[in-house]
Amino acid sequence: MPPRFVPLSDVAEMLSISASQAYALVRSGELRAIKVGGRGQWRVEVTEIESYIQRSYEATASILEEERRQERAKAEGKR
Repeated sequence: MPPRFVPLSDVAEMLSISASQAYALVRSGELRAIKVGGRGQWRVEVTEIESYIQRSYEATASILEEERRQERAKAEGKR
């Protein structure tokens, strides 16, 4: 059975980012995580990673749509 929670180092590998970037996502609240154990190790639930990825896709789609809207408005203004 796959693990329910993974360390930030695994998150970084899954997202192809550095460990410090993964920690920054947690600190900013973009990626939910929990601290476990006496040393306060960060763990992220795999479903949270999938949710983060889905939100990122949606945010990217919104950004691209806005860029296309601006390009169309700019092109119509040149006519």
